[in-house]
Amino acid sequence: MDDGSVRDLFRRAADHAARFRDTISDRQQRPEVSYLGSLEAFREPLPEDGAGGPAVIDDLVARAEPGLHAMTGPRFFGWVIGGSHPVGVAADWMAGAWGQNAGNHHATPAAAAAEAVAADWLLDLLDLPRESSVGFATGATLANFVCLAAARGAVLRRVGWDAEAQGLFGAPPVTVLIGDDAHATVFSALQFLGFGHDRLVRLKTDDMGRISASDFAEAAARVSGPSIVILQAGQINTGAFDDFAALIPVARRIGAWVHVDGAFGLWARASPAKRALAEGVDEADSWATDGHKWLQTPYDCGYAIIRDEEAHRRAMTIAASYLPPSFSGERDPSHFVPELSRRARGFATWAMIKHLGRQGIAAMVERHCRIAQAMAERLRSEDGIAVLNEVGLNQFMVRFGAGRPDEEADRLTQQTVERLQADGVCFAGGATWRDRKVMRVSVISWLTDDRAGEVAADAMIAAWRAVRSAAPGRR
Repeated sequence: MDDGSVRDLFRRAADHAARFRDTISDRQQRPEVSYLGSLEAFREPLPEDGAGGPAVIDDLVARAEPGLHAMTGPRFFGWVIGGSHPVGVAADWMAGAWGQNAGNHHATPAAAAAEAVAADWLLDLLDLPRESSVGFATGATLANFVCLAAARGAVLRRVGWDAEAQGLFGAPPVTVLIGDDAHATVFSALQFLGFGHDRLVRLKTDDMGRISASDFAEAAARVSGPSIVILQAGQINTGAFDDFAALIPVARRIGAWVHVDGAFGLWARASPAKRALAEGVDEADSWATDGHKWLQTPYDCGYAIIRDEEAHRRAMTIAASYLPPSFSGERDPSHFVPELSRRARGFATWAMIKHLGRQGIAAMVERHCRIAQAMAERLRSEDGIAVLNEVGLNQFMVRFGAGRPDEEADRLTQQTVERLQADGVCFAGGATWRDRKVMRVSVISWLTDDRAGEVAADAMIAAWRAVRSAAPGRR
């Protein structure tokens, strides 16, 4: 570099980042400009000549910040998004600065070792079978893909078909049973793996999104041949858990591989007060969860956890003559995810678990659940607001215009969400549940405390009152 030292450049970036974080609680809890505004800010002809590093960083910040969301703030409830804790961010910065390709343990021993230890810690925290292998993926979307790839190979091998060697042409059909309210990314993972959307056996769910035990038993009784069952720990709208203790034994009787999508809900296992919600989940074969949700690591970080390490390796191992081999006692990160070149995600996971510890993680999960319950109770007390689900975890749904005709309540709910977002005191997003408009609230940022929950609930009520007062025939 000919325009200053590396230290000065890194310090400049750190100063910008620290200023952004220091003021996150005071700013509007939404972007200042839309996508089109951001596109206009970034658009320019391809530079013919390069610019100095400090100038590039300053320019990037000036163009980007107006289009950034307050996802790291205390009153962001729009999606199930953790707050990228500073300790995890700092560790991730170090990973970026070290510039290590974490695909191979010989190339970067430290990255592979940090992953190995963090993997053991994760199994301990979540109280999952200690023999399980863990792949450090980009998030639960890819983690679900990894787990289901291992499942596909394993159930087909049981009937004499090697999917890794022969592919799927001519393979015996695999029956996949999945709840109607499973997350969209699980359906996407199944599509990527060749199962398709229309061939799945979709199971009825109750008003909390849990699979119906009777419907599951009837569907399972009709299964013959290899099968995969997909259950859920933490429904995205309600936070509900499937009844693992009842469903997994039924799946076992038909020889199914049981996979659990636990992107955020699996972290209930880390809390003595909440772990009963996931009772029996450890009897499954694989689990997908995120670090960038309740563990508060920065993006991107997720975990594919698989009881059968051999099935995991067979589905994912990348081998080439120029890559060093792995021997007994060695863990090669590229054997557990479909990436050979990737960042060293294990450092941030290691740092966050080291920083928070078992007790800190449990306390955070419990605090967020308590805040969600308090917010829901505050909203319930207001005329015209209905909370639509039991608040057992950190998720709840709200409908405005309760008691009015469905179409009118849909319109009022949409208007209230828009008003809330425009006000900018907090951020929550809209969704559709059982064909009706709702506002969904996710309490999961490390910065969110009781006071932030109170301020947010008051802002939601204020937005509803403003919409209600302007509505025709208001009451």
